[in-house]
Amino acid sequence: MHPAYSAHSLRVRVGVLALALSAGLAVPTTTAAATPAEAVPTPTVEEQRLTQAVPQEILARSGFDAVAPRLARLLEASDSYARARRVVTREGAALWRRAVDRVQGRGPAGGDLSRDDDRPLYWARLGMTSHVRTWQPGFALTDGQRAALLDVLERTSRGQTDLHLPPRAKGLKRVLVTGFDPFTLDRDIRISNPSGATALALDGTVIRTADGPARVETAVFPVRWQDFAEQTVERALRPYLPHVDLFTTVSQGRVGRFDVERTNGAWRGGFPDNENIDRTETVPVTDPAAQPQWTTTTLPYAAIVAADTGRFPVYDNTSVTEIPAGGTEPVVRPDGPTAGSTARAGGGGNYLSNEIAYRATLLRDRLGLHDSLPGGHVHTPVLQFAAGNTRDVTDPEFVRNRLDIVAQVRAILAVAVAAGR
Repeated sequence: MHPAYSAHSLRVRVGVLALALSAGLAVPTTTAAATPAEAVPTPTVEEQRLTQAVPQEILARSGFDAVAPRLARLLEASDSYARARRVVTREGAALWRRAVDRVQGRGPAGGDLSRDDDRPLYWARLGMTSHVRTWQPGFALTDGQRAALLDVLERTSRGQTDLHLPPRAKGLKRVLVTGFDPFTLDRDIRISNPSGATALALDGTVIRTADGPARVETAVFPVRWQDFAEQTVERALRPYLPHVDLFTTVSQGRVGRFDVERTNGAWRGGFPDNENIDRTETVPVTDPAAQPQWTTTTLPYAAIVAADTGRFPVYDNTSVTEIPAGGTEPVVRPDGPTAGSTARAGGGGNYLSNEIAYRATLLRDRLGLHDSLPGGHVHTPVLQFAAGNTRDVTDPEFVRNRLDIVAQVRAILAVAVAAGR
């Protein structure tokens, strides 16, 4: 996920204004202050894109168009917060399992959209979060309770509560992989993210490697700055990193190539997220006084680059952008950062792909696992439609490209597990 490669100049700010209603009642015999009514819940910028034709077509052609209406019916029948939470938890987890099953060929396809497609999960989830955000129950629901419902829905429907590592067994490796939602949807609402498709295709599968079998567990993350600031990555990964043999965060990067990113930087470059919100600042983490400007991969990048893993070339990307010690202007360093420099872009840029790599590897280091746990970030090629396709939501070349990218990530993982460190 790397718009920083080609779109540093884009800066979009879209303000989302909540509608506030005030109620005042003049009583002749007394005086009373006007009491503001609760803000009317409104869908987010991301959720508002659901009304467009393309998302509706994707949902209809996958059978996922029934997901959000089902949740709405169940919420309407809920007579308490506790019951609503049970509903949201169950339905969120069911959406993740349904998406994984569809991609992996289990159960009905639900329509003619190819099974490898990650987009039904994304758009169905937004339909669900929109309902929870705007739902007006017949009982009192606090802002905190609504936020908790949205939180559990996000986590369950992204596989973050479905990371079931198998018991340690001789010869069995355990691998954790993350992907992302589609993004830059205001450029092209049809966009799919091959990292999200990879997560769905690999979740719960076993990869045969030269060093024996490896069980893969996956989760997907949002393309939103605020979620990352609220520690969504650390919250999801912290319980599992001490118990896996390898991890990699994955996102979409450059056209026509894979990159194993050598270095990650502690800087947000300001590109707008899926809410059209931008952030230009140091990556916000806990204990900022001990925050490093750079973290590094511990993936076996030399072995990955040397292996024949598929039709796309794979590069060991060592470039970063820094402000040198004592300097004031950014400088591109092809061979990595210099001592005492300040980060302005890692090898993976300065968007959320770089940030998830930075956060995951910083968490690895803070857990004392730098010297024992291979982990880092892999950028996939950009998933492209066939030349001339500017309208259709899919085409044979688009499907082939996504399948080839997913297969190559699987092959890269097999090499990484076998090579270890």
